[in-house]
Amino acid sequence: MSSPGLLLFKTLWGWTASLEQACSSADGQRFDGLEVNLDHPCLNALQPEAIRGCLADAKQHLIVEIVTGGDYTPDLNCSPSQHLDQVQRGLERAMALAPLKITLITGSDSWDEVEQHRFLDRLLDQIEACAIPVTLETHRSRSLFDPWRMPAWLARHPRLRLTADLSHWCAVSERLMTPELPPIQAMAARVDHIHARIGHAQGPSVSHPFAPEWAEALESHRRCWQLFLDQSARPERPVTITPEFGPDGYMPLQPFTAAPLADVQLLNAEMASWLRSSMLIPADPNRSR
Repeated sequence: MSSPGLLLFKTLWGWTASLEQACSSADGQRFDGLEVNLDHPCLNALQPEAIRGCLADAKQHLIVEIVTGGDYTPDLNCSPSQHLDQVQRGLERAMALAPLKITLITGSDSWDEVEQHRFLDRLLDQIEACAIPVTLETHRSRSLFDPWRMPAWLARHPRLRLTADLSHWCAVSERLMTPELPPIQAMAARVDHIHARIGHAQGPSVSHPFAPEWAEALESHRRCWQLFLDQSARPERPVTITPEFGPDGYMPLQPFTAAPLADVQLLNAEMASWLRSSMLIPADPNRSR
């Protein structure tokens, strides 16, 4: 199992089998739980009590992902009010599954700053009324797409808690994120969940995180994640991490055959094994620095 301040989750992005099979796979790969989109096909055929029972029998936690705006890249015609309505309906559905956490991919990068702050104020009111911890992901095309706004926005919205996916910011800013950068420093104590995919200066996913040509990218992400763990993880409030290599244009493909360069299911299991190493155990607050 993972350390008291860190739990590891298996993503069901790209998973085509049943929830029961997902639980069995997660157990075999020593994950602490599953992370799944609220509209994933493996949930659609099951009633909430059946989902809860399956997870309980497997001793697996659950993180639910809610996506607004129609898809992972939001419809430009979807208004802030429509996003908020979708969040509310999603939260009500997610609560019935008794998840450990809920992560939101919401908002749009197309709105002006006044609209962004009005949206976040209303969204955080919704989140505050939810009994389950809810975080917002730093996802491209969404409200939190821009790393350079993050320090000021966190100061303006002290209730905001984050799912950190630094791979998106690598693609947006065309540079690796490192612990010394102001956005990373500002967000470190506000991160409750991490999506552990390795991005690079020209994209949101390397072909294989442990290939030597991506060593610098791997290390820059590791250092940021370690900072988040050191500042956020507590035994009563563990940081959760989901290795999140996936399909849909993220995994590079072989030309002409369109075969993926690596098996994302294996990559996520390998990343979880690597994350269990001492490199990502939260630092002892009594240890001298």
